[in-house]
Formats: sequence, C-alpha cells, structure tokens
Amino acid sequence: MRVRVAVNGYGTIGKRVALAVARQDDMELVGVVKKSVDASAFQAVALGLKLYTPTSEDSKLFEKAGLKVYGTLQDLLGKIDVIVDATPGGVGQQYKPLYEKFGVKQVYQGGERPEVAEASFNSLCNYKDVIGRKSVRVVSCNTTGLLRVICAIKRYVDVERVRAVIIRRAADPKEVKRGPINSIELDPPRAPSHHAKDVRTVLPDLDIVTYAVAVPTTLAHVHHVTLRLGKSVSREDIISILDSTPRIIIINSERTGITGTAGLIEVARDVRLRYDIPELVVFEDSILVDDREVMLFQVVHQESIVVPENIDAIRAISGMEVDPLKSIEKTDLSLGLTRKLW
Repeated sequence: MRVRVAVNGYGTIGKRVALAVARQDDMELVGVVKKSVDASAFQAVALGLKLYTPTSEDSKLFEKAGLKVYGTLQDLLGKIDVIVDATPGGVGQQYKPLYEKFGVKQVYQGGERPEVAEASFNSLCNYKDVIGRKSVRVVSCNTTGLLRVICAIKRYVDVERVRAVIIRRAADPKEVKRGPINSIELDPPRAPSHHAKDVRTVLPDLDIVTYAVAVPTTLAHVHHVTLRLGKSVSREDIISILDSTPRIIIINSERTGITGTAGLIEVARDVRLRYDIPELVVFEDSILVDDREVMLFQVVHQESIVVPENIDAIRAISGMEVDPLKSIEKTDLSLGLTRKLW
C-alpha cells in the first residue's frame, strides 16, 4: 500500500519535492496546494498535478484563470497520510494546528524554527531516530550540506570539532527583488552564524562554529570546512570515505576543468532536470589532511539538495523503511542520481 502524500507550497522546494514524490513507487502524490495564480500553477496543471488552494476564496481566483481546483487544503488533508509543508518560513507553524486536527504526519523545511517538529532530520545522520514520529523538520540547504560531510566521516572516525565558513549565494535565480548584490556582506555581521546552531539540532553534542558571507551570485553556496578528528587519517582515507558515501560527489578540478559553481551548473544543465544537483559536491583538489585535521571546499545547490531528504523523511515517519541506506538508495535511483555528473 502506498503512503498518500500532499505538498503545501509549490515554490522552489515544493515543486521539486512534489515531482520527486510522484516518482516513488511506494508513494502517491494526491495533490499540491498553491495560494497564488502564477506560471508555476499552470506548470503544475500541465504536469497533471491536482491543484488545491488554502481557502475557497483562493479557489475562485484559480477558476477565473481557467485552472481547475480540486478543493481546499482542508479537503486535501482528509485524503492523505503525510503533508510536506514547503510554504515560506514561519507559515508552516501557522498551519501546524490544522495538520494536527486532521491527524496527518508532517514534514517541514529548514525555514521553520526547530520547535515546529519533534525532530530535525538528515538522512545520513539520524534517520533511525525519527522512524514513526509525527513530525520532522528537514534542515536547511546549508545545514544539509554540512551534515552530509560530517556524518559521512563520523561513520568511520570521531569528529571532535568543526569550523566552517559559508559563502552564500545572495538570492535564488528567480528572486529579482533580492539581488545579486554589489558587495560581499557579512551574513550576519556578528559571529557566529545560525548554521552551527541548526547543525546541533541534529548533532547536539558537536563542537561547531560557523561564519557566513553573502556574495553576488545566484548559482550555489560554497563552504570551506575544517574538521578536527579523533585520530589521524590520510588524505586517501578521506577521499575514499567521501567517494563511497551516497549523495556526495567528488570533483577533480585538474581532470575535469571544473573549478567553481559555474562549471558545475553548466555540466548539470546538460544532464539534469532544471540543472539540479541534489548531491553535495566536494572538490578533491581542495582536500588537505594534516594528521587529525581535514580541510576542504564543498558546493551546495540550494534549490535541490534537500529534495531527497524530504523523500527519506516521508519514509521514516511513515515507518515504510527502517534501514536508512535502503531508503537513500531507493530515493536516489528514482531521482536518477549518479556518482558523477558526466
């Protein structure tokens, strides 16, 4: 029996999660919820998705635009097992009482405060801890990237301390009102940034400090990460660990000629839907190992990295799969994720 899923919010993350759900053979996408009539609403209909609206008043706007509406959010909640809330940050908290009234399980995004859910979630780090929970929060794109590299290494050697500088894109490509900016901005000016605190919602005992700056680009985030390990390792050890971990891609700049985000996106344009890169990309050439200290550069595609985590979160809270690696493998195969982009 397939778990019945709906997505509330059909923006940058919501539309990607919706299509990812539709590709799972153990899930049924019952519908998506949109509040505004825009190009993505017409796209959803063209893809055969069933549109719902927050209220009946919103439905009138869609019907006036010639878009068929199947009901309101409340109508939809009566038909599903799991709701993925991909609404703007803070809105999910407002919807939570309604979700609970209908008894549906909930998956929130990193824009919500951690308290919105019973636990924050990352597939590699704490999948088993959230099995059967009523609600989880998939952490933000940057936090997801940090957790992937930390938990990949933690499977083999203790990670005692993490220091990271996050070089943030100024805005998503479509956000014309926000940027790009003609500056490199401290984000926030007062250290540390919030990302370390968010990592600790999944790994509460980790010693981690993060700084962040915003730069004039829209393509992706870049992290410089320094990890202090519990024992000595070699550079070859770290490369082998990362290369064998799902959802991490190792890029050799000398061999491929790819030295930054533009090169990665150009390759992804040729082989991926919407040039998405849900994997964490680590530049092999940047990996330095000195006894117990590891340093590297990694790339986070902010529009898509959390999408596979949402699918795994649905499986975990639904109790559909108790083995995290089996869920990760199933999700990745369905989404066409491979070890390389070429």
